[in-house]
Amino acid sequence: MAAELIDGKEISREIRDELKTRIATLKAKGVTPGLAVVLVGDNPASRVYVGMKEKTCSDLGVFSDSHRLGVETGQEELLELVRRLNSDSRINGILVQLPLPGQIDEAAVITAISPDKDVDGFHPVSLGRLVIGLEGFRPCTPAGIQELLVRSGVELSGKHVVVVGRSNIVGKPVAIMLMQKAAGADATVTVAHSRTADLPAVVRNADVLIAAIGRAEMITGDWIKPGAVVIDVGTNRVEDPSRKRGYRLTGDVHFDSARQVASLITPVPGGVGPMTITMLMANTVLSAERVLGKG
Repeated sequence: MAAELIDGKEISREIRDELKTRIATLKAKGVTPGLAVVLVGDNPASRVYVGMKEKTCSDLGVFSDSHRLGVETGQEELLELVRRLNSDSRINGILVQLPLPGQIDEAAVITAISPDKDVDGFHPVSLGRLVIGLEGFRPCTPAGIQELLVRSGVELSGKHVVVVGRSNIVGKPVAIMLMQKAAGADATVTVAHSRTADLPAVVRNADVLIAAIGRAEMITGDWIKPGAVVIDVGTNRVEDPSRKRGYRLTGDVHFDSARQVASLITPVPGGVGPMTITMLMANTVLSAERVLGKG
């Protein structure tokens, strides 16, 4: 029997409806959540992503402050902009779109963002709070993965989660989140990667598999334990002359074979992807709520 789909679009809509209620409450108290997005250069994928964030702000009623800088922008110019946004009371969240041009030190820019406005969840302070289990901004894609699991009724306590991929953006933080002693977590977590010995055998031990290795359709159905839950984070372009665009999007999991074995699975697209921007908005609203609480 084929696995049921975890519908990221529907769960994202559910969360956004909840956010609209929280935003209305904030506005009734004189606070409008504000998000600043900074794009340096003209990377096509980044440009599309920034446009989606701007549209989502408009849909939810969040103040959007966009800054588009030329590819030649220097590091000090960008850092000065970040400093101005840190002190701007209209702004609750700052996101500098990655990747940045080669002349700019990404780590220096991320560290320059105030931890109180780090809605991407990448600041060392945010990640440190995550590691030791303190309240803070969770990185958006890992937070979206956790919401997909919880809202799909997946019990994580005591289960074996295998994360394939060790990036700072997805693999490491989602592993930390799911091993915490907390609701929607309490799992035993294994982090595997491209150098893991006998990777298929490790994956077969997973009650919940999170694939975030960045290799198209690398994980096939015969790697997956029957009844496992599969979360596919990958978004890869594969050449396909039969498609009008000349390519198709696929995940890190071979969907057709995995669906015959798993109990639940995310599609690509339409699974994890819609959740990332939604969780960015959730962090921005949370930041505004914290400011109001301090007032």
